[in-house]
Amino acid sequence: RAHVALAGWACTALCLVSCAAAYSHGASLSACSDMMPRHLRVQLHSLSSNYVTLHTNVSSYFPGDKVPVTVRSTMDFMGFLLQARTVSNDEIAGTFIFIPPGSKLLTCFEDGDTVTHSDKSLKRNLSFVWKAPDQPIGDIKFFISVVQSYFVYWAKIESALVAQ
Repeated sequence: RAHVALAGWACTALCLVSCAAAYSHGASLSACSDMMPRHLRVQLHSLSSNYVTLHTNVSSYFPGDKVPVTVRSTMDFMGFLLQARTVSNDEIAGTFIFIPPGSKLLTCFEDGDTVTHSDKSLKRNLSFVWKAPDQPIGDIKFFISVVQSYFVYWAKIESALVAQ
């Protein structure tokens, strides 16, 4: 009977590790539209209790501009998904042209329009550069989903509006 219980526990642990390991190298394309992690039994936390801030040092931009984006956190986190979206229709816009170590570009709709983590190292402060499309797209906001652990996350933390 102890062997059966031990085998059951081992099987459960292996399943959890294999599911969690599947996302240790970045978010999947299935998270592109809603920015929600696809981990096993994840728990969404209220945006009012998040410890992450998303900033730009500009309040407006022009087509083709390069916009610095910084993520600051008071606690370590493991994973993230970052996008710029139009305010008018919530479409992913622009491309990231500079990303920090421990991250990689993801193609949701066009090359480099999204950034995610590339490893599960602990992160706190990250800097990016986003390039606006060459044609006008209107006002934007940056959004980040942050995964503290395999089971705890915050989705779509937003920056202040960046006007065009």
